[in-house]
Amino acid sequence: MAQTEPSQQPGTATPDPARWRILAIIAVAQLMVVLDASIVNLALPSAKADLGISDANQQWIVTAYTLTFGGFLLLGGRIADYWGRKRAFIAGLLGFAAASALGGIATGGAMLFAARGLQGCFGALLAPAALSLLTVTFHEPKERAKAFGVYGAIAGGGAAIGLLLGGVLTEYASWRWCLLVNVPIAVVTAAIALPIVKESKATGDTTYDIPGAVTVTGGLIALVYAFTQAAPTGPEDTSHWIEASTLLWFGLAAVLLVAFFVIENRSSSPLLPMRVLLERNRGGSYLVSLLIGIGLFAMFLFLSLYMQIVLGYSPIKAGFAFLPFSIGIILTAGVAANLLPKIGPKPLMVPGSLLGAAGLVWLSLITTDSAYLTQILPPMIMLSVGMALVFIPLASTALHGVGSHDAGVGSALINTTQQIGGSLGTALLNTVATTATAGYLASNAALGEAAVPAALTYGYARAFLIGSAFLLVAAVVAATFLTIGKEAASEDGFPVAAA
Repeated sequence: MAQTEPSQQPGTATPDPARWRILAIIAVAQLMVVLDASIVNLALPSAKADLGISDANQQWIVTAYTLTFGGFLLLGGRIADYWGRKRAFIAGLLGFAAASALGGIATGGAMLFAARGLQGCFGALLAPAALSLLTVTFHEPKERAKAFGVYGAIAGGGAAIGLLLGGVLTEYASWRWCLLVNVPIAVVTAAIALPIVKESKATGDTTYDIPGAVTVTGGLIALVYAFTQAAPTGPEDTSHWIEASTLLWFGLAAVLLVAFFVIENRSSSPLLPMRVLLERNRGGSYLVSLLIGIGLFAMFLFLSLYMQIVLGYSPIKAGFAFLPFSIGIILTAGVAANLLPKIGPKPLMVPGSLLGAAGLVWLSLITTDSAYLTQILPPMIMLSVGMALVFIPLASTALHGVGSHDAGVGSALINTTQQIGGSLGTALLNTVATTATAGYLASNAALGEAAVPAALTYGYARAFLIGSAFLLVAAVVAATFLTIGKEAASEDGFPVAAA
């Protein structure tokens, strides 16, 4: 079995004098990775027209990134653990820059899809390395809580920031800058990180579990692709859950994922040690992350579509409409970070999930002429406050006691569950929305085209309502599984990063 590095008690580690600069570096890198999942949403029409991408293939601009990102995260986490977290961080940044440049100069759809896939691959290396470096850099409980607060704010607000930035760049520059903007950011961040960030890596057995890597990566990609295939392609389309091609991908995902767990239970150096997943608090945290991803991530898609298609907002207006969500996350993150070492994670995560569920229920009451200030902004703020209360302690509880040897894979699991949850939620709730829209149109056929805005709104509202149910379940999971208290914010099992 793999060995873990010796633990240290709170206060015994000498603080890294560069720790706050390291936090700033990690924050920039993490923001770049998170917002790239949503920055192209408002640029889709321009990119399609410029490159001649069909309606059927437009989804790959988004899913090529999320598929590879979610599918390769576990492997990326193990590479960071064994190869060195600083090395993985720098390589991830530079690779992400190169892939972004390739996408920015794309001359056709296939080239753009490939570039987005490469972005996902390097993001899968960068993201777990970033969180692992954060974990091994901060040791004092209050400082660690603040560091996780910054990380959680970025994780929760990055998607909204991506929508805003995507709208601005598309309207005032070009859709290509939604990708090219990453190049200078990533290169400069890597240059600053080289002399400041200290290397750290796992000790003991560092053998790579290749069979496990192949099966879990293939299984996750097959699963996300299956849900993507099952989703309707438009308001008049039907779902494809029982089509042979969809069932084939589901079957392949099931076979590969079952094989993965069999391999992990028998491997002497598993890619995903069951000790990481099956500990009560960590397992509950990963499940909460998955459920939040399902319920929350599709909200950005449906709300942006509602604003543009039904309410007639321009891309930049829609982008700015999401700005209060990011502000709410950031402001609440500071409060949550200060409360975490005082009251522990459960008193934050349970009310936060319930508040988010209430916000989605409120959004489900939208109409074809809902006013932004009274019917969209208030529930959006409720969602942002609730999600900040969840995301800030989540990163801490999901890694508490995991040990330095498994820090990378533990970090990767947080991102993996969010990405898989987001992809699953988008596909599932898109099916709910389009099915409800088709039913509304069928019931109001006499109205013809005049019924379309109301039908779309009805579909989006049903999606918000179902999404709220997943956040409600997340609250139940947090209340049931989490037993850890104030020590969630303290140093537990991570030595000082090596010089």
